[in-house]
Amino acid sequence: MRAARVFAIAAAVAASVLLAGCAPAASDPGDADTKPTTSSTKGTDAGDKTPSPTATPTVKPVAIPKDCRNILSAAVLAQLKDVPLNDKAFGPSGTLDDGSLKCVWGDPQADTTGLVTTIEHERSGAALEKLNALMDEGYTCYTPDEGTRCEKVWKNEDYPVTDGRTLFYRQGVLIDTQYSNLAPKGYTDAIIASIWN
Repeated sequence: MRAARVFAIAAAVAASVLLAGCAPAASDPGDADTKPTTSSTKGTDAGDKTPSPTATPTVKPVAIPKDCRNILSAAVLAQLKDVPLNDKAFGPSGTLDDGSLKCVWGDPQADTTGLVTTIEHERSGAALEKLNALMDEGYTCYTPDEGTRCEKVWKNEDYPVTDGRTLFYRQGVLIDTQYSNLAPKGYTDAIIASIWN
């Protein structure tokens, strides 16, 4: 059974990696550079044909956003209008030293209500391992928006609220959101649209 799951996620991640070579990264203008590949021309015989220089497209990595508000739609921001963002009590947030973006929505005085999203670059192999492990923990994984999405909700052990986690992987970028009693409608979809549209 696990082998089937591994194959399913591997296929999904492979599809998203393959799509990285086809789909442009909208966050980064001028999505593809061209680097000439040349071969030396030696020999004069007609049968000694050497390929002429060709241009090989190189896709730039998808850029990690730098602002926690700009990645959300007006509709999602309206749902978060009274929730503090990146309070210092929660530690480092915003653009971190490694280039990732960490967005912490929550009041430090609240016992449980909050939402934390980290957006970072992740190699496909590491993403595959992470998503497979989540399937073993009961997460539901599927392949929307040219990527792979895994999610799960559960009851909080200490409070009568719902907790959850949603991950989305595409083109070397992982969006990882964990929340408790705060799940704005359309939140992850808005981030996906901001990065890739």
